[in-house]
Amino acid sequence: QVQLVESGGGLVQPGGSLRLSCAASGSIFSIYAMGWYRQAPGKQRELVAAITSGGSTNYADSVKGRFTISRDNAKNTVYLQMNSLKPEDTAVYYCNAQTPGDYPLDYWGQGTQVTVSS
Repeated sequence: QVQLVESGGGLVQPGGSLRLSCAASGSIFSIYAMGWYRQAPGKQRELVAAITSGGSTNYADSVKGRFTISRDNAKNTVYLQMNSLKPEDTAVYYCNAQTPGDYPLDYWGQGTQVTVSS
C-alpha cells in the first residue's frame, strides 16, 4: 500500500508560479513511476506530466515548456514546478504512483486545488 500526500496548491495570478509536492510512504518509492494529473470542473482527469523510475519524463502538450516534473528518491517526493500559469491550468491536481510489472497498481493522492485567477 502506498499513501500519497500532495501539497503546494493555492491561488495564483496568471503568469505566476507554484510548486506542487507529493510525499509518498514506503521504502520502495524509487521503483514507482510517478505522475501528476489534473481535473477541471466538468472535464475528465488528464495526465499533466510523468516521470519513470529511471527519470525519463513526458508532458501534456498544453504544459510543455512551462511545467517541470522531478523526483527526489531520498525524500520519497515528486514535484511539479509550474511556471507561466494560465487560467486554463485551474484544476484539482492529483499525484499518482504506479507499481512496475505486467499488472501495475495505481495509487492516488487526495488532490490539491490550483486556481489561476486575477
